[in-house]
Amino acid sequence: MKLVRFGAAGMEKPGLIDASGVVRDLSGIVADIGGDTLTPAGLDRLRALDPASLPEAPAGVRLGACVTRPGHFIAVGLNYAHHAEEAGMAIPTEPVLFSKAPNCIVGPDDDIIQPMGSTKLDWEVELGIVIGSRARYVEEADAGRYIAGFCLANDVSERAFQIERGGQWIKGKSCETFGPLGPWLVTPDEITDVQNLSMWCDVNHEKRQRGSTRTMIFGVNFLVAYISRFMVLDVGDVIITGTPPGVGLGMKPPVYLKPGDVVTLGMDGLGEQRQTVVAFPG
Repeated sequence: MKLVRFGAAGMEKPGLIDASGVVRDLSGIVADIGGDTLTPAGLDRLRALDPASLPEAPAGVRLGACVTRPGHFIAVGLNYAHHAEEAGMAIPTEPVLFSKAPNCIVGPDDDIIQPMGSTKLDWEVELGIVIGSRARYVEEADAGRYIAGFCLANDVSERAFQIERGGQWIKGKSCETFGPLGPWLVTPDEITDVQNLSMWCDVNHEKRQRGSTRTMIFGVNFLVAYISRFMVLDVGDVIITGTPPGVGLGMKPPVYLKPGDVVTLGMDGLGEQRQTVVAFPG
């Protein structure tokens, strides 16, 4: 299944994509795409529906983030060796974890707001994992049973905040609109091999990132198991899993986003995103 949330920002309804690509309204069945909806039983309930029996959403409706606000929004840093090299950082021997503020999550085509004082705004195409069962001390071999689905993510970053302002990376990762997710939450049965998905990101139609999840240092199941040893993962929590090389920080000289720039990105089976960078209002 491909699950979505559609409608005006802050007023999204749950939906699914039918075989013809039409958004169908699930609001008469479930409250949102999160919580019990994403458990194994909740997903089985949705699979049993006839999509044709559901109302169609308005044509061209805005898609919001594909999952409602999670309790945890966890990111994995430097999970592609060539990205670690371009950033001038050591290849990690264990996953590098940091948090993004859950309220930075926005829809896949919403604007990226350049924060006040920002000088080094950057892009990162990533695979997202959405948790479907409460996970604590999970074994890697069992980790797939705890995953509700996958989504496309842009780990928008402000490098000066992240690297030059002291403290943790969360400073450069959590500003308003820094977490586009979607367009869809895709259940695992639709993905043949999550460790062999091509991904890309362009800025103003110019090639920036090209990569594949097959080159991740730490794979999806390992990450779920590993993270569950440091915190309890609840249903609906989101993990984004690192980015391949080609970010602005790694260019020589570095190139960063500015208002008016357009970022487009995509991944096999997980759809595409398009964001325009805008100045902070006011």
